[in-house]
Amino acid sequence: MRILAGALKGRRLVTPRGAVTRPTADQVRLALMDTLVPRLPGARFLDLFAGAGGVGLEALSRGAAHATLVERDARAVGALRTNVDALGVAAAVRIRRGDVLREIAALARAGERFDVVFLDPPYETDAAGPALAALVAGGLVAAEGVVIVQHLTKRPPPTPAGLVAHRTRRFGETTLTFYRPRRLDLPASG
Repeated sequence: MRILAGALKGRRLVTPRGAVTRPTADQVRLALMDTLVPRLPGARFLDLFAGAGGVGLEALSRGAAHATLVERDARAVGALRTNVDALGVAAAVRIRRGDVLREIAALARAGERFDVVFLDPPYETDAAGPALAALVAGGLVAAEGVVIVQHLTKRPPPTPAGLVAHRTRRFGETTLTFYRPRRLDLPASG
C-alpha cells in the first residue's frame, strides 16, 4: 500500500499481517480523497477503525492539519506507529489505541471537534451505528463537518439521529455513505 497523492505521494505504508484488518482499497481511498479535497486543507481528521492508517495518513498528505487515528488491534497499531514514524508526521498525528466507543467518549470529554470523520468498521459487525450515535452524542462533528462510513454495498448504512445521509459512492461490494450534521439540513425555500 502507498500514499496515492499529495505531499507524501508514493511513500510506502506497512500493513499488519493476518486477517484482522482490511485496508481500504486504493480505488476507494482515491475516490474518497478526491471528494474531500475542498475540505482537507487545514482540517482536523478523525479516522475510526484506522487499521494501519492509510486513510488518515492520505488525508494528511493532501493537506489535513491533524489526524487522530483510533485502532484497537495491537498489530495494526504497531503498523500505524511504523507508518507515522517513516512518514515523519508524528507532530500532526495522535494515535489512540482502544475500543472505538470508549475513545469517542474520551475525545468528547476533552472537547474535541473534527471537520472530517471516517469510519471503516469490520464488515461483519454492526459497529458503525453505535459509533455514529456516539459521535453525535459527544458533539465530535464540527458544525459544517462531514462523516463518511465505508460499508458493504448489500448492507444498508446506519441512519443515526443527528446526521443525514446526503451522498453515496459505490465500488462493487464497497460503498461510502456521506453524512452531514442534521442542523445543516435546512428547509427548502419557496
